[in-house]
Amino acid sequence: MNQGGRTALITGASSGVGEATAVLLAARGYRVICAARRMDRLERLAERLAPACFPMYLDVGDLASVDSLMERLPADLRAIDVLLNNAGQDEGGMVRFDEGQVDDWTRTVLVNFAGLVRVTHAVIPAMVKRGRGDIVNLGSITSRQASPKLAVYAATKHAVHGFSESLRAEYAAIGLRVIEVVPGVVRSEFALHRWRGDQEAAAAFYDAFPAPLLPEDVAGCIAWALELPPRVNIDQIVVTPTFQ
Repeated sequence: MNQGGRTALITGASSGVGEATAVLLAARGYRVICAARRMDRLERLAERLAPACFPMYLDVGDLASVDSLMERLPADLRAIDVLLNNAGQDEGGMVRFDEGQVDDWTRTVLVNFAGLVRVTHAVIPAMVKRGRGDIVNLGSITSRQASPKLAVYAATKHAVHGFSESLRAEYAAIGLRVIEVVPGVVRSEFALHRWRGDQEAAAAFYDAFPAPLLPEDVAGCIAWALELPPRVNIDQIVVTPTFQ
């Protein structure tokens, strides 16, 4: 389905699920605002997707960066139809809680939940005014099953789930859709950042799974949910690898 004229803002768009979703939505006629910290990556992505992609710097863990989000957008891109809250991190994670660093946990909470809330708060007023809009929150399978060494990361994803459920209830009457996408393990650069650039540790993590999901798999689920009729809200999509 061609979605020409719709505008999507994607956080964490420089790699992984964010990048894959930007590519897919651009191919389907969306204008995509690709937001992340790594501008070099975003500029290359914008060249690939031109003229459908607008790259912009955004650090969802930095309050000033998020608070200036809307005013830094060109006027013709401020009516956002789709918000994909994809940015997330777990740097310093996958360690037993007492062995971790509080500064790492704080950053994880800021990015994965507080930043998501703040970005949503910046974007949603215009959706409310127009009486339409789609908010897609990227959750995690850790919000559905206990996993050791992921206490704070899992807590942020539980928070994303609760936020999504309440937001959906608040805005259903005026036509806003809130979609939570809950993937299992996705092979991306996420583990590389978790282990602070240790490629061997990141590769070993993904190689421990028979066949992890790919970013394109999750992007396809997001696009499918967005393209359903406006009367249909997919509350939650749980996406796991077939082979586990």
